[in-house]
Amino acid sequence: MSEFKRTTVTAALIYANGPIHIGHLAGCYLPADIYVRFLRLQNKDVIFVSGTDEHGVPITIKAQKEGKIPQEVVDYYYKEIKQSFEEFGISFDIYGRTSDPVHHKISQDFFLKLYQEGKFIEEVTEQYYDEEAGQFLADRYIVGECPSCHQPGAYGDQCEKCGSTLSPNELINPKSTLSGSAPSLRPTKNWFLPLDTWQPALEKYVASHPEWKPNVSGQVKSWLNDGLKPRAMTRDLSWGVPVPIEGNEGKVLYVWFDAPIGYISMTSQLRPDWEKYWKDKDSRIVHFIGKDNIVFHCLIFPAMCMAHGEYQLADQVPANEFMNLEGDKISTSRNWAVWLHEYLKEFPGKQDVLRYALTASSPETKDADFTWADFQTKNNSELVAILGNFVNRAFVLLDKNFESKVPAKLEDSVLEKDLKQALTEIPDKLAAALEGYKFRDALVYAMEVARLGNKYLAEAEPWKLMKENPEKAGHVLNYAIQLVSHVSIALEPFLPFTTQKLRNALGIEKADWSLLGDFDSVPVGTVLKNPGLLFEKLEDDVIQKQVDKLNQTKQQMLLQSKQPNPIKETIDFESFAKMDIRIGQVIAAEKMEKSKKLLKLTVDDGIRQRTILSGIAEHFQVEEVIGRKVTFLANLAPRKMMGLESEGMILMAEGQDGKLSFIQPDMGIWNGASVS
Repeated sequence: MSEFKRTTVTAALIYANGPIHIGHLAGCYLPADIYVRFLRLQNKDVIFVSGTDEHGVPITIKAQKEGKIPQEVVDYYYKEIKQSFEEFGISFDIYGRTSDPVHHKISQDFFLKLYQEGKFIEEVTEQYYDEEAGQFLADRYIVGECPSCHQPGAYGDQCEKCGSTLSPNELINPKSTLSGSAPSLRPTKNWFLPLDTWQPALEKYVASHPEWKPNVSGQVKSWLNDGLKPRAMTRDLSWGVPVPIEGNEGKVLYVWFDAPIGYISMTSQLRPDWEKYWKDKDSRIVHFIGKDNIVFHCLIFPAMCMAHGEYQLADQVPANEFMNLEGDKISTSRNWAVWLHEYLKEFPGKQDVLRYALTASSPETKDADFTWADFQTKNNSELVAILGNFVNRAFVLLDKNFESKVPAKLEDSVLEKDLKQALTEIPDKLAAALEGYKFRDALVYAMEVARLGNKYLAEAEPWKLMKENPEKAGHVLNYAIQLVSHVSIALEPFLPFTTQKLRNALGIEKADWSLLGDFDSVPVGTVLKNPGLLFEKLEDDVIQKQVDKLNQTKQQMLLQSKQPNPIKETIDFESFAKMDIRIGQVIAAEKMEKSKKLLKLTVDDGIRQRTILSGIAEHFQVEEVIGRKVTFLANLAPRKMMGLESEGMILMAEGQDGKLSFIQPDMGIWNGASVS
């Protein structure tokens, strides 16, 4: 890092078609924020850029589903996403959007430079066209069977089950999501970036970064080994950045062409000297992304920058794997997620608890799993029992015995010397972990400061010293407060809300990395303000409520995915005409002994009263059915069950959840009325 004067940190642009969930946070936003806060602690020159990706097919699909125009969709979600990030403490220097006119201009200028310099291949290709909808189909408007895992419903660009990257013409039995019909192929002109031409330069670029995480370099090298091919940088769509070439209406820039340029266009709105953060050789660029964006940030965007010639390539691309939820893949379409905006409402003031839990189980090298049980354990056993306990004991003892003022020190004993020695090793280990994007390890080192504090207090026992040697007790508590100061620095990247409380309590204006290890950073005589309990224990019922919420979601999704039973084999009209279906009324009902399923119903059929045994006892109480109008098959041959003869069959409808429902007329129909 010493060779760079400044750092540009980007976090992936998220589609503005839905809210933020914990998978997004763990994938790139929280790691990026931790890293940026660490650089700021050292007073490094760093800018943190992100925003919403407001073009592409996911936006238009969402707009169609909601009966809105795309701009309405992106306006709504931009505001919600930005607010959620702010409340969660993701400290962007700018959070922009790709629908901004500034972005359109910079993206079009970028495209025009490549176009005018002959960096594109202009090619007419056959692409899928929906005759009924009257438009060309982008990747996400085409679904079919995945050629790799044979899962139905794979998209034209990716299979969400096996993760394979696809092209529309690879799908088996493709269909349009607009009309449901099979699309046809039509010729259309687009501009392609010849990635194969840039492959040697890309290989050299990738080889120059052996320090990249294995999941990043592995995926990139796999693509290079397969051989890169030209990729279209324009699309036939109505929503997006228009292609800036006259006579090409109805064409827009490919979303993965304009989206990464969003980092640049957003930086341009942040400060007038923005270009040095992207173009100077002594500027460092770090892209935080999820693993599904590796190829675009490590091959396609670098190739674009190489073709342009003015922009620096990323020095690091620390991509995380996926965060799962309770053993299942997080899915927006299935509503299987912990949504950030809901968490912020249901757990007010507990942003740092989620930040801690997600960091502690971060999917840095492999997919990880978030569970509410682990969330509770992390809060109760670590934040409350270790960090909160140490800080609370120190402040309570000072409030009670020293009027909340920092007491003087005496000569150090073996305890203090051992404490200083133990703490000496932490800053370097913590910095190395953060610089190496090993945030789980870094959190352990940072929490070690609080663990040392608890150990020190337990061994020094200042509560006992107060009776025998108050000055010595004051000496111990001075050290305890210095340790609280160290906690406020070491944990600043991870728990910014908590560390701000600590700085307010200590009278410290700004966290400074250089003070980590300074045992005189809080002067003697400083009047402290007890921050109160930093964390509160989470009870089982609070956690169970969240588990129940997820279970309800899963049940709802299972019901929605349930398919009706297939139609039975065809019968002729004469067979149907033989059935005598009638309306009757239940005038009496009782449970059948030794049967869980059967109710004995007495039905007035308009001619007489008949007995019908019906297997509905698990769905209805006796008192619920008396007086009900029912539809029944009147001429079914009598059948003996449990010693009684049943004279017909009550017709019921089965819901998605398996519950039965009576088929009743919607108006007053007389008993005995025929159904035809």
